[in-house]
Amino acid sequence: MSTLTDFSNGLAAAVEKGGAGTVLVDARKRYPASGIAYAADLVLTADHVVTRDEDLRVITSDGKTVSASLAGRDPGSDLALLRLAEKVLTPAKIADAAAKVGQLVLALGRPDQSGVQASWGIITAIGGPARTGRGGLLDEYIQTETTSYPGFSGGPLVNIEGEVLGLNTSGLTHGSALTIPVKFAWRTADVLAKHGSVKRGYLGVRTQSVDIPDAARIALKREQEHGLLVLWLEEKGPAEQGGLLVGDILVAVSGQPIGDPDDLFAALNSDTVGKAIAVEVSRGGRPETVKVMVGERK
Repeated sequence: MSTLTDFSNGLAAAVEKGGAGTVLVDARKRYPASGIAYAADLVLTADHVVTRDEDLRVITSDGKTVSASLAGRDPGSDLALLRLAEKVLTPAKIADAAAKVGQLVLALGRPDQSGVQASWGIITAIGGPARTGRGGLLDEYIQTETTSYPGFSGGPLVNIEGEVLGLNTSGLTHGSALTIPVKFAWRTADVLAKHGSVKRGYLGVRTQSVDIPDAARIALKREQEHGLLVLWLEEKGPAEQGGLLVGDILVAVSGQPIGDPDDLFAALNSDTVGKAIAVEVSRGGRPETVKVMVGERK
């Protein structure tokens, strides 16, 4: 009996600790949502729950209502950052250890002013990279058995110490919730705090994954089996202006092997926009390297 009591008390303590960094976000009609205290005056939440740009409010864990403004948003990853009018938050504690399949976790939310709410379960899978339905790419995502109640989007997934493992959202898939790992969510929040948006690069190509012929692999001095065959080039686009040709097989970008479209999508991150990058190709079975100035996807 004492073991069960200790277990129950431990879960309650985790909810209390994690709940201290979980806020209510009032930024859409009908139902409020949740958010995570990222800094003393910044709240990270799900982008799809922020449907208006004005009259934003955040209610803290101690019941204080604070007006907020939109600091930045990234629809591709379904993340938005709100800036509070006052520095009243204590940033949530993030977990040092990475999430693991089978780990006991709690999903927290503050969908109304009655207090924090919670559900618990285990991590069932960790996957990625994966394209999102909102034009982005998640390096990694977490799936759990926890129940995402209405208003839980934007709230944290915490471990049994109450430390944040990620941000929960139902805005990336139809009919189910995913957790964006904290390392990715916090990195995106940092970019949003500085720039207000996340840039994504593009080359202006259409491609399909193909096998690299044996002779071409030998010439490339790579053990890489797949590349991307260039089928189309945007007129006066970055790839065409950089010298890529229809029929080239893309094999690497900035030294990073490219075997499928997701690899290329991931390689064209915000750091590459506006910069000349080395694109390695197999052209007629022979290796070539061209410099391409990466454009910004609109």
